[in-house]
Amino acid sequence: MTTGWRSTPQPTLPGCPLPLEKISVFVTTYNNQRTLATCLESVRWADEIIVLDSLSNDATLEIAQHYGCRIFQHPFMGYSKQKQMALDHTTYRWVLLLDSDEALSPALQEEIKRLLTREIPANAGVGGYEFPRLEQLFWRMNHSGVRLNYFLRLFDKTKGKISTVPIHESPEVDGVIKRVDLPFYHYGETSIHLKVEKTNKYSTGMAQQKITKGARANPWILVFYPPLYFLRTYLFKRNFLNGWAGFITAVVGAFYVFLKYAKLYEHHQIQQHGDPLIPPKPDPEKSDGHH
Repeated sequence: MTTGWRSTPQPTLPGCPLPLEKISVFVTTYNNQRTLATCLESVRWADEIIVLDSLSNDATLEIAQHYGCRIFQHPFMGYSKQKQMALDHTTYRWVLLLDSDEALSPALQEEIKRLLTREIPANAGVGGYEFPRLEQLFWRMNHSGVRLNYFLRLFDKTKGKISTVPIHESPEVDGVIKRVDLPFYHYGETSIHLKVEKTNKYSTGMAQQKITKGARANPWILVFYPPLYFLRTYLFKRNFLNGWAGFITAVVGAFYVFLKYAKLYEHHQIQQHGDPLIPPKPDPEKSDGHH
């Protein structure tokens, strides 16, 4: 499925004679009616918005149509392949990746417009830009004093692609990566229930990735790494500024790394010893046919 798209006239900056580099935004969706309008509203000034949908059955497509997106549909192939397919549909050299539960802050929108007008046309050596992500923590947003993680989202697609890892896929770019200290928002983890569901799902994917690479788990990692991860998240990244939401986030994060290595260890234990708990098959010669 594909629809037409609407190009909004690009903003001009006073006193700037350089032409504006055009940009494509690409988003993958599946039943994201809760957050998609906020996402698309933050990039409606872009020359093109690509939406690759995984056969949604809510109002996702209607929202995308309202914002003049070019819409394609394909059954879900995995995060990496789905994002790469969306990237392949883009028209322009410079692209911006957003998840459907993310949105650019107003300040970052203006900075990206400035980059497209002044810096990018004048500097061919830049491969991409990374921005800090301000996370929703259940019932609140991150405190401004928390140390945020940076993500590469704006990049030159002639120098990059989406990584092939099954979980936490991201763009991989050849060239200089610059950092912009203006945030974008993530509205993904709306409840502890959802956070724990993701923790179980993602830890399985990460364990499988390590298995594929031939990694083995030292069981002592299960003892020492999760507490260290908690301390790093809660103290060094200043999640204590988020109150109890920050404490819960740090605990669940420590549980995530525990599960990741526990599942890796479990895999190799079963591979080594089999499953001795499966009841043995009955011996037909000893069976008298009675229960």
